[in-house]
Amino acid sequence: MNWTALTVFSALFAFVTVLGFVAARWRRGDLTQINEWGLAGRRFGTVVTWFLLGGDLYTAYTFIAVPALVFSAGAMGFFAVPYTILVYPMVFVIFPRLWTVARKHGFVTAADFVKGRYGHQGLALAVAITGIVATMPYIALQLVGMEVVIGAMGVETHGIYGHLPLIVAFVILAAFTYTSGLRAPAMIAVVKDLLIYITVAAAVIIIPAKLGGYGAIFAAVPPEKLMLATPPAGSLGAWSAYATLALGSALALFLYPHSMTGVLSSSSGHVIRRNAALLPAYSFVLGIIALLGYMAYASGVASKPEFAEGFARYGANFAVPALFLDQFPSWFAGVAFAAIGIGALVPAAIMSIAVANLFTRNIYKVHIRPNCTPEAESQMAKLVSLIAKVGALFFVLALPQSLAIQLQLLGGIWIIQTLPAVFVGLYTRWLDPRALLIGWAAGIGTGTWMAWTLGFKSSVYPLKLFGLTIPAYAALSTVILNLAVAIVLTFVFKLVSQASHADVTAREDYA
Repeated sequence: MNWTALTVFSALFAFVTVLGFVAARWRRGDLTQINEWGLAGRRFGTVVTWFLLGGDLYTAYTFIAVPALVFSAGAMGFFAVPYTILVYPMVFVIFPRLWTVARKHGFVTAADFVKGRYGHQGLALAVAITGIVATMPYIALQLVGMEVVIGAMGVETHGIYGHLPLIVAFVILAAFTYTSGLRAPAMIAVVKDLLIYITVAAAVIIIPAKLGGYGAIFAAVPPEKLMLATPPAGSLGAWSAYATLALGSALALFLYPHSMTGVLSSSSGHVIRRNAALLPAYSFVLGIIALLGYMAYASGVASKPEFAEGFARYGANFAVPALFLDQFPSWFAGVAFAAIGIGALVPAAIMSIAVANLFTRNIYKVHIRPNCTPEAESQMAKLVSLIAKVGALFFVLALPQSLAIQLQLLGGIWIIQTLPAVFVGLYTRWLDPRALLIGWAAGIGTGTWMAWTLGFKSSVYPLKLFGLTIPAYAALSTVILNLAVAIVLTFVFKLVSQASHADVTAREDYA
């Protein structure tokens, strides 16, 4: 047991717990209204939105998994850096438009927009269910990241008593999310991001100095891990895999309900644009975080006996905790682990709120209790946010971690299938909602089949076109199929059917 690291970790965790409950009084609003509880009244300015989106998108699992991928697979793990660079120009262009129409019509979720834009309950329900199913394993993976750092401090993470710290952490999370709504993760995100910047700044200076500089680090890494492998004849190999992973991930990221929630809580479209210009600072930090994988490799932590049990239990995910324990004093390792642990709380809270908003607004209120009052709607959202956390905890405690990872792999493939309805719908109403629904089903079915044929171990499916093998991210190839089906069937439906679907929005609503 590393008591020093555990003490520092616990103290910082207790501090953010207090912040979570205090947040209910911050920028006071009527938390019996879902717009206030689930979107903080859409009042967050540039600074708060920057911290909220940073805390939302750069999670504990990012801090653990990205360097773990670099540690084990080498250069392929760096695809996360260009994809976060690609995403922000799209945010700059697309999301002020979405925010404007959502504010005008009181839309809280992407499914709200789809229902208003296309007047088709089935399509809106498909978008809502996709968002919920894709997000649940994502919440579970935040627990996986937290479990790794708790285990790194010497706390047993197996058995009834071993799971107790994780259970306590999520009970606290559930309590302050229930009472404070989106205000809690927004306030805690400030602390989390400051801790991460301190940790990364220390890592980028101290660890290379101890290992002999960056030249020594790169010299210790095998050449095949430093560059993408040259494709064999007749295949685009790692090149197309890397490119499609970056582009597909960029297209999918802000379709996730938690990303949408963070954006819609902004106070204006200008705030979103400013953040699209400022958020690439996180991409720079992400590049440094990815380099931690090479630092862990060069430090030789995988071969040190004191870390053997951690690597045996957590695999490459243990690389960063082992590196911090090896290179930093125990007290600073506690600070770094707190940054990762709090980095699990913030996105998990936002994700559970986003799931609650989707279920309450687009399933409960529409299909179960249409006449519910605003107070009942908000109360149901709070209850669903608790259920979402319990479901995520079940993923981690009762099922193999590999299942949560496999489902999260599918999550990206699934959530991107809502792109034609949401992003294209912001610019044109030409696509028929029935065609969009069939296209969505084609994308979901084909993407799931691709992942299944790969044994749910990868999301890169080898497409064979004109004698050339093109390994491509299944999410990107299937959303292209989805959009093609929607376009073709729109022509068909317009020829054979005169059915019309109401659009509650108008052109001026998007300006």
